[in-house]
Amino acid sequence: MSDRHLDSALISAPQRSDAPARESAAWPLFALAVGAFGIGTTEFSPMGLLPVIAEGVHVSIPTAGMLISAYAIGVMVGAPIMTLALARWPRRTALMALMAIFTLGNLLSAFAPNYTTLLVARLVTSLNHGAFFGIGSIVAASLVPRERQASAVATMFMGLTIANIGGVPAATWLGEAIGWRMSFAATAGLGALAIAGLWIALPKGERGETLDLRAEFRVLMRPVVLRALATTVLGAGAMFTLYTYITPTLTHLTHATSGFVTAMLVLIGIGFFFGNMAGGRLADRSLDGTLLGFLALVVAVMLAFPLLASTHAGAAVALFTWGLATFAVVPPLQMRVMQAASDAPGLASSVNIGAFNLGNALGAAAGSATLSAGLGYDVLPIVGALIAFAGIALVAAQMLSSRRTGAIAAS
Repeated sequence: MSDRHLDSALISAPQRSDAPARESAAWPLFALAVGAFGIGTTEFSPMGLLPVIAEGVHVSIPTAGMLISAYAIGVMVGAPIMTLALARWPRRTALMALMAIFTLGNLLSAFAPNYTTLLVARLVTSLNHGAFFGIGSIVAASLVPRERQASAVATMFMGLTIANIGGVPAATWLGEAIGWRMSFAATAGLGALAIAGLWIALPKGERGETLDLRAEFRVLMRPVVLRALATTVLGAGAMFTLYTYITPTLTHLTHATSGFVTAMLVLIGIGFFFGNMAGGRLADRSLDGTLLGFLALVVAVMLAFPLLASTHAGAAVALFTWGLATFAVVPPLQMRVMQAASDAPGLASSVNIGAFNLGNALGAAAGSATLSAGLGYDVLPIVGALIAFAGIALVAAQMLSSRRTGAIAAS
């Protein structure tokens, strides 16, 4: 996240009169990062386990892919609802409750006897996602002086990034070696660990204030905000058209072994890490330029992916570049929404997380439709490229509109 984004989202965060030492904030931030690590692991690990899960609950891979869509839709719906429902709770209590939902959902997934039950379990798990990151950002900012808020929140979100480097590949390996149910059970253990850490490390806090719903929703309905949210949906949709089916895609196009797939998941996670850093820094210089540039890179890599994936080396280069480009658009996408809704950022922040996950659902559904139509795994990245191109068109249209109306200052 960028400093400008954080200034908008966290402007109401309570400030400590005394600047705490770095050590005093380290354990609370670590507890928040553990929660973020668990959420990232449970969100992304099913993508590497789709064939195993599909076999385990006796459905096709495209049908199993709808588990990704169900989770994403749950985040989209649950983010604003849970944020509003917990607005007056003490923040430590709210975060612990959200991680309890996370733990319960993963346990239900581990013991799900059939596909329908697993689908419901994934919906339960998803309800914590958006509110945890929204409330967690406020808590992280409250732990440090204003000039260190950005790095504090980045520390929490680093857990999500590291999940893609370590947690997801580990869960994939565990699921293939022992069984996908054990993967969900182990992830539930992360939730229990996070609850304990939050209880020990975070201050108890006081009750929050009720949000002005009318003001918040009026801002959300502005055309400029809706266009920014739509861009978020398309950016995430392009990513998840391929990422949802990355294991079977590599199996069919690269003839990859399970070991190579695990290595590629790690490589994608490394790309996510560096892409997030690059996108945030470059967006400070040119918000729209960064977004257009990396979306164009997403289009280029995905169009070339069927050819590059014919060799292991080509697949590795393509996936690292793709991971970097797809996550580099996240900071500018976040900033666009927060700038457009700068006078009422609270609900807009959680809705934007929902927009990312609506894009996840869009991408998973687009991939499922492509495969169900018999078009093959080599067509998946091309469909993703088309979605990314639609995002480019929307950004360009918004740039032209902003220059005419002055709604958003040119970068």
